[in-house]
Amino acid sequence: MGFFKKKSNSKIHSNSISASQMMTTSSTNELKANLQENIQIIKDSIGKSSDIIIREIRIGKEGTIKAGIIYTDGLTDTTALQNFILETLMLDIKETELQEKLSPEQNLITVLKDFAMTVGEIKELTNFEVLFTGLLSGDTIILIDGYAQGLIISNRHWVERGVTEAAAQVIVRGPREGFSENLRVNTALVRRRLKDPNLWMETKVIGKRTKTNVAMMYINGIANDKIVKEVRLRLDKIDIDGILESGNIEELIKDGPYSPFPTILNTERSDVVAAELLEGKIAIFVDGTPFVLIVPAIFVQFFQSSEDYYQSADIASLIRLLRFFAFAIAMLAPALFIAVTTFNHVMLPPSLLISLAAQREGAPFPAFVEAIIMEVTFEILREAGLRMPRSIGSAMSIVGAFVIGTAAVEAGIISAAMVIVVSITAISSFVSPTYNLAISGRILRFGFMAIAASFGLLGITIGLIALLLHLCSLRSFGVPYMSSLAPFNLSDQKDTFIRLPIWDFFTRPRLINQQNIFRQQDSASAKPEPPKNKESEGG
Repeated sequence: MGFFKKKSNSKIHSNSISASQMMTTSSTNELKANLQENIQIIKDSIGKSSDIIIREIRIGKEGTIKAGIIYTDGLTDTTALQNFILETLMLDIKETELQEKLSPEQNLITVLKDFAMTVGEIKELTNFEVLFTGLLSGDTIILIDGYAQGLIISNRHWVERGVTEAAAQVIVRGPREGFSENLRVNTALVRRRLKDPNLWMETKVIGKRTKTNVAMMYINGIANDKIVKEVRLRLDKIDIDGILESGNIEELIKDGPYSPFPTILNTERSDVVAAELLEGKIAIFVDGTPFVLIVPAIFVQFFQSSEDYYQSADIASLIRLLRFFAFAIAMLAPALFIAVTTFNHVMLPPSLLISLAAQREGAPFPAFVEAIIMEVTFEILREAGLRMPRSIGSAMSIVGAFVIGTAAVEAGIISAAMVIVVSITAISSFVSPTYNLAISGRILRFGFMAIAASFGLLGITIGLIALLLHLCSLRSFGVPYMSSLAPFNLSDQKDTFIRLPIWDFFTRPRLINQQNIFRQQDSASAKPEPPKNKESEGG
């Protein structure tokens, strides 16, 4: 009993120490009224960082007031600093009696902010946490001796990549502009397309050390309030030291973390984000990356390309059906070939069976081992082509695959039919408009190959049923992953396997959007009609 009592007392003592430490930390986090003390704390915190510039100046009539200017070289616009901050403080108000003109409810910090500084965005600060966040983001800090307050002026500027064409999502027809690594540039690209006051954006700072800006954008009145609340809740729960790319956010908030299928869509195209927002979805921007996250995401969405809506409906529907077919080939073709040649010979025509048997005569490996060798070889070539310089990467992949495949057939290690099947599979995997879904097909391909080598077509059938059950069990922020198919919704089939004309898009997806579901007038009245011939009417 004495042991437990002693342990309890020590716990209370530790809690009181922790509380006192928190109070001490809170007090030391506040700015001091002494300028030199504030500057010394900043120097002690940043170490000997040569890119942090601290300049002490005197302002007011006869330089009676001490002030400090702190900024980060390379992240701050020094031209704006010189023209709008230093010039204002050292020249424009040089002959002004600042202290004498203060009213009882004003202080010097407020007067400088409201009447002197000719900059766009300026805020007051009272603690070092806000000071360091702004300073290391490129803002300029102004501290005045005698005041436990300061000013944080937004004049960020650094060398960045401009708006260029999206590299990962290439299209034939449509806008060419893609996102960059600047959060504000990316949000501006979307804002330029959607000039709606209901386009709301909430910005959060995530990462204890990186202090990464993360923005959540949605259209109020169209987006589902429950999904907006869920996204906000998941972002608020993130407690990590650093966020370097939107992939970090995706992994922390997505559903089905162990599923091979992506439950969050990522894109670097502003037109795609604008279109998804109009459907009631939510976009998540992360500073420092051109890839924007779209939630919720459904299965059929990964087969849709922005180009589908810039071409006629019949062409877009044909291409979309081709994508579904190519995904099935990329996932199942090697497995079907292994199953048929190993277990289910009777399904082949006699002439084709004799040809395949002649090719495999003398082959040292079974069909499954041949497929594994070729698939692994092609995956290595694919990765090598991606990592090598662009000028030689594609050429190396094509030449390498051709040379290795030809040499393997001539050496009798691999049958010619297997090389053809693997080649068709590889080409089909590139048809998918989203890279994430193509990777899912590549992963599942090896699983189906193993099942086919063990159980034949029966194993493939069981595997497909299990895969379908898995897809139906997935959700993306509460929305069924197989929405419009399971549960089946007839009105949403206009943009699933095929795309109907734009004038027939009467409603938004019902499972994603449950308010303001109508996007245009009645489809019958929206259907375009050719102009009537006045001469025929007169006749």
